[in-house]
Amino acid sequence: MTVKELYKILNEKISAELSCEWDNDGLMCCPDGERDVRRALIALDVTDSVVDAAIEGKYDVIVSHHPFIFKGLKSINDESYVAEKAVKLIKHGISVFSFHTRLDALDGGVNDCLCALLSLENVSAFGECDIGRVGDLPTPMTAEELARLAKELLGADGVLLSECGKVCRRVAVLGGEGGDDIYAAIAAGADTYISGRLGYHAMTDAPDMGINLIEAGHFYTENPVCTALVEMIREADPQIDCDIYHSNKIKLI
Repeated sequence: MTVKELYKILNEKISAELSCEWDNDGLMCCPDGERDVRRALIALDVTDSVVDAAIEGKYDVIVSHHPFIFKGLKSINDESYVAEKAVKLIKHGISVFSFHTRLDALDGGVNDCLCALLSLENVSAFGECDIGRVGDLPTPMTAEELARLAKELLGADGVLLSECGKVCRRVAVLGGEGGDDIYAAIAAGADTYISGRLGYHAMTDAPDMGINLIEAGHFYTENPVCTALVEMIREADPQIDCDIYHSNKIKLI
């Protein structure tokens, strides 16, 4: 299967119609669309270390969640870290596919992966472009119990918790930056909201807003989708060798 053939299949599975208007994703880099895809490296971010691993491991394509190129490049030279990575990728014939907000909103995407980890039931969408998800816990628990469970299931270094005093029954989730959707989560009937980053002021105001807030880290709340990307690629072509690269560069000290 060629690069273009694989992208066509994934682009149909993860439709651009689901993307937010401000987003930029898709076929980010394609030095040779007719190159056969034998190895695919999946990562949340296209960092320098991911690019180097793709080169050293002789991968044909990188598939990421966060866009490799988000803002338009004005020049291609070694003075821009994004352009410098693009030069390296083109030099080695490696393509990049990025699926951002459309993968958030997709059935089976970022936020459905979070729901599955937490075993949420009766799941429905909420928020901008129906990106977020809200569902019922199979067994009610305290906010601290849920925060500890989320930390364990996500493999996070730590989580932040702000309690409003409610038992956790109906939980909203949104991977990544979820601060703008707190009121949407409340409107969706959630007593608890888990996201990657919610912000100091929101966490401070959570008791007054009447919702438990759990901030579990941008990377950790989105990284589970890499497994879903692997499954999509293997469905397209079982012969493609897929590996996941843990791209997080942020440490909790």
